[in-house]
Amino acid sequence: MPKMGESIMEGTVIEWKKKIGDAVAQDETVLEIATDKVDSEVPAPIAGILVEILVPEGETVEVGTPIAVIDTDASASVSAPKAEATAPAPVVETPAPAPSPVPAPEPVAAPAPSPIQAPVETQSESGSDRFYSPLVKSIAKEEGISTSELDRIQGTGAQGRVSKEDLLNYIQHRGSSSSTPAAPALSRPTPAPTPTPVPAPAPAATGSSAGTISAGEIKVNWPSQNVEVIKMDRMRKVIAEHMVKSKQTSAHVTTFGEADVTKLVMYREKNKDRFAKENGFKLTFTPFFIEATIQALREFPLMNSSVEGDNIILKRDINYGIAVALGESGSGGLIVPVIKNAGEMNLMGLARSVNDLAKKARSKTLSPDDLTGGTYTLTNYGSVGNLMGTPIINQPQVAIFGTGAIVKRPVVMETEQGDVIAIRHMVYLSMSYDHRIIDGALGGAFLQRVKELLENFDDKRAI
Repeated sequence: MPKMGESIMEGTVIEWKKKIGDAVAQDETVLEIATDKVDSEVPAPIAGILVEILVPEGETVEVGTPIAVIDTDASASVSAPKAEATAPAPVVETPAPAPSPVPAPEPVAAPAPSPIQAPVETQSESGSDRFYSPLVKSIAKEEGISTSELDRIQGTGAQGRVSKEDLLNYIQHRGSSSSTPAAPALSRPTPAPTPTPVPAPAPAATGSSAGTISAGEIKVNWPSQNVEVIKMDRMRKVIAEHMVKSKQTSAHVTTFGEADVTKLVMYREKNKDRFAKENGFKLTFTPFFIEATIQALREFPLMNSSVEGDNIILKRDINYGIAVALGESGSGGLIVPVIKNAGEMNLMGLARSVNDLAKKARSKTLSPDDLTGGTYTLTNYGSVGNLMGTPIINQPQVAIFGTGAIVKRPVVMETEQGDVIAIRHMVYLSMSYDHRIIDGALGGAFLQRVKELLENFDDKRAI
């Protein structure tokens, strides 16, 4: 049973891997779900026959909602598919009609651990009978939308509920001249509204080859020929929302540094073949950068914190996030798996954890728990040859560290015999931090400490 992270509020069924009547083995993949953090496969908690699908593909449900029924009694008849999708109700266990007790059908794990149940419908603050999920309430609170205003939004979810998409669409068009129709009563399921036709762009003037593409309040003129409009997929929309929210939340400042990592490069070159032979995976530079920043985090604990209102929450555990680009040249999006309790690991433990998470990311087997709880993040834009960058903070963290490509350059070095020019392995370091609580002096001191640790790397150490 995959365990959902505490920040996951709802999930969407992407694809059922099994159909009604199919036999499923314990831990065999039954369906694939999508949350606002990751796509994940859901295994069967028990072996049996899939007798009922409660949530069709494309429907979004809250945490704790039963989504299917598996019968452990092999002789049980298979239920026919439901003609119409309705809001699922909890499955009631009944004894099988056999001489000896037989376990009743059990629901497939909903996208949440068993102690978490689907939210109970309660009256809204305005006194209406309408239900709003915690996610919708949270977004409404951030956007300053009152409960009475929520009551006027047309919902397209089950029984006319307002989904996250309904609310975001409302916010996007908020303040337009068209009024929003009042929401129907909860007891009357309402079909999804017919999409309002979008007026075609006005034709260009005679003799002109330019057309107009409207995007909200922004109108951009493009040539009418050789233009392709690509609709964002779900992953790209989630990333866009997350990045914009981070910029709106934190006062971003980026500090740069440069480190001579010649000792580190020579050490890795000397040990990489033996390491790969003994451990079955390559030794990369990432664990060394993580190790150095973890040491600096112990010395500058404010960097391992978050902001909640007027409070600064210092995190005692260091849960280290690693930004991973998926697909060729990052075409598959960006994801940040987390090494839990990284502060308690040695270099070997960090190297193994980095490799394990990278493999899971490439094979799309990351669980929601792999993506939650991070307190600090590293992004390596040097992996594609870039020298430096200005990373965006991974909320609700307050800083993100960036490493560029390691390149050989001529460098002036001070020696007992005077200044000399030598060929050294150099890397640019950067860190974006939240200026609400981290001042330039602190951010700069942290970056310089990481630089010092990298340059004074002990190349005689065992690995």
